[in-house]
Amino acid sequence: MFRFNLGKNLGWVLFLVLISTPVAAHTEKVSQDVGGMLHIEPHDNPHSGQTTQAWIVLTRKGGKLIPLKECNCQIAIYREPHKKGDLPLLKPQLKAVSKERYKDIPGAEIVFPKAGTYDLELSGSAKPGANFRPFKLLYTINVSS
Repeated sequence: MFRFNLGKNLGWVLFLVLISTPVAAHTEKVSQDVGGMLHIEPHDNPHSGQTTQAWIVLTRKGGKLIPLKECNCQIAIYREPHKKGDLPLLKPQLKAVSKERYKDIPGAEIVFPKAGTYDLELSGSAKPGANFRPFKLLYTINVSS
């Protein structure tokens, strides 16, 4: 039997409302008690050989933003198909960026070498003083030539 838990479900509803923006191409994922919305510039349509800026709005369950300074975050890019245990093709350096209404969120500049499908994996754990469980978010990105 399905039971609706208002307190538990309301937190996720607030999270989704907080990170929703007018652009429909943003991809939202949830892992543990962390949600993330990926945005890729330009216009969520990366091109091979060109610098692409990716940024992820991270939010704790309930909607509180997680700035990069509170997260031991890492990003890894894999070419599809790949197997568990494969080394990433790229490991871009994350830096704090401020985009739209979000401040100090994780972002990176990425140059995809070829057209095709890639997986972007963002993993992280809380730095001292922050309160969220370790997470791993996986996004599939199609890169055009």
